[in-house]
Amino acid sequence: MTNRSDRRVAGVVEQDITMQCIDSLGRGHDLETVFSYQRSDPFAVTITFVTHEGDLPWTFSRDLLAHGMSEPTGDGDVHVCPSLDSKGRAVVIVELSSPDGHLITQAHIKDVRQFITRSFALVPEGEESQHMPIDDMILQLLTA
Repeated sequence: MTNRSDRRVAGVVEQDITMQCIDSLGRGHDLETVFSYQRSDPFAVTITFVTHEGDLPWTFSRDLLAHGMSEPTGDGDVHVCPSLDSKGRAVVIVELSSPDGHLITQAHIKDVRQFITRSFALVPEGEESQHMPIDDMILQLLTA
């Protein structure tokens, strides 16, 4: 499934990436995901885990994912860091924690880099605030 899709929707970047879910013995199990980025939410990325029970989205900082490819990054629920897999290939580790559990995943760094590069082409780093829908947020607050 990795990079199979390159969906083109205005203001959206999506990329299918096969990640490895790392079990307690250090073994990897394929986990299909969709990485997505939207211009309308310029500071965030979402990893949607595609399961038989339904899709499970997890949204967090785009900067955290981008910086985590080169150095350990993150506090709280999400940690991202570069690493090598059991075959010596460059990967990025994404650890997710919630009250319901803890998940350690890894993806080939080239796939994540391609996604991040595409998201920066849509909204360059440092220009996120220019794409915030401030008028829409104010309207929602005033009509609530």
